[in-house]
Amino acid sequence: MMAPSSSALQPVIVGAGPAGVRAAQALVAHGLRPVVIDEASRAGGQIYRRPPESLAQRSAQALYGFEAGRAEAVHAAFESLRERIDYRPDSLAWNAQGGRLDVLHGPTRSTSSLPYGQLIVATGATDRVLPVPGWTLPGVYTLGGAQVALKFQGCAIGGRVVFMGTGPLLYLVAYQYAKAGAKVAAVLDTARLADQLAAAPAMLRQPAVFAKGVYYVAWLRAHGVALHSGVRPLRVLGDAQDSRVAGVAWHDGREERTLACDAVGFGYALRSETQLADLLGCRFEFAPLHRAHLPVRDAAGRSSVRGVYLAGDGAGIMGADAAEWAGERAALALLADNGVAVDAARTAELERKLHKLGGFREGLERAFPLPSDWAAHASDELVVCRCENITAGTLRQTAAAAGADEMNRLKALSRVGMGRCQGRMCGAAAAEILAHATGLPLQQVGRLRGQAPIKPIPIRLAAAPSAEGAGE
Repeated sequence: MMAPSSSALQPVIVGAGPAGVRAAQALVAHGLRPVVIDEASRAGGQIYRRPPESLAQRSAQALYGFEAGRAEAVHAAFESLRERIDYRPDSLAWNAQGGRLDVLHGPTRSTSSLPYGQLIVATGATDRVLPVPGWTLPGVYTLGGAQVALKFQGCAIGGRVVFMGTGPLLYLVAYQYAKAGAKVAAVLDTARLADQLAAAPAMLRQPAVFAKGVYYVAWLRAHGVALHSGVRPLRVLGDAQDSRVAGVAWHDGREERTLACDAVGFGYALRSETQLADLLGCRFEFAPLHRAHLPVRDAAGRSSVRGVYLAGDGAGIMGADAAEWAGERAALALLADNGVAVDAARTAELERKLHKLGGFREGLERAFPLPSDWAAHASDELVVCRCENITAGTLRQTAAAAGADEMNRLKALSRVGMGRCQGRMCGAAAAEILAHATGLPLQQVGRLRGQAPIKPIPIRLAAAPSAEGAGE
């Protein structure tokens, strides 16, 4: 069967990370020319983020370590596609409705309205944040933010850094910093060593990945980095004179401890970027494994909305390898749904690989669980929503006095999640506070509904003079 003409199929891919690149590769292989829009200036996503070409001095081995080979493969695959796709870097899809994406292009800050017939959403993930007193001080970064500084800008977030939270990214970023020559003062993990030992059998289903994690820990220990597990972060200490990070305090199960530092990177694994899927009308369900509401998709990546496909960490955190497979599988589903013959053996192989990762993913959650007592320990004075300066006490008072037992009602009455980040930073923490305050299961308090713009845009946008390619 011949591939449909470009006028019959209008595939658009949002995101040029591992999922987006492999999706584009599959579409191009079947004779299509997809539009690929991406917020970054260079393809690769967060995991394989590349520095600006003017700063591209460090080797792939230095930037990505064990993942250098896979990173270079993804980068090479994308470069081979450049002339056969409509690539639009530095472009933010900030709204979606009526079969069109509203896109903001930088650095010109022009806008366009991009029609699509079929859409693959590969929006990736961001840090999951559980605030701690002092987290708004200059010098406090998320783990992902710290990693961006190192990979993209070639600099460390401080001269003496503490990494805090839990999840595989905690040790990866600490390793990357120490390997690059930065001073890592300590790694503070809220997960217990017993959690990680208990999860080892499940994680051994992916022995190569498990071995890398063990190596990072062993390397950090061998190079004198203090590793503490089973901790409860208490606060980031601030210098009264220059209002920036001076240290951290934590409880180790026996006593309170402190450590001097001038920067902190923290986070509790990752959360999916689902706002665009929400605006597209995709159906969501609570996913206990991810402790979040996620857009529903089938094994091939089809969402509940015809013509919309979901791939990669934006639909559920599974890692870079899974993102590559899911991106290709979603593209093949798109093709098959539009009458294009695809390799049935390849689709089955991709689904087997993705299914096999499920047990490993469960092991990761067991090894690095979200602190179940975080909300109970969060003081009323703790700022949860930094955009609107909303405290945990305000959220509790709103829940008690106004009967707010659902996230969007809580938002309407307290303004939590109404700021620049649209709840991307505070939403998960606010839901934990509300569930604890009301005694309701987390899944019952719901999620903040996505609103356009999904990320900050200029108040005054240039009007797009035409539907396709406007402002370019």
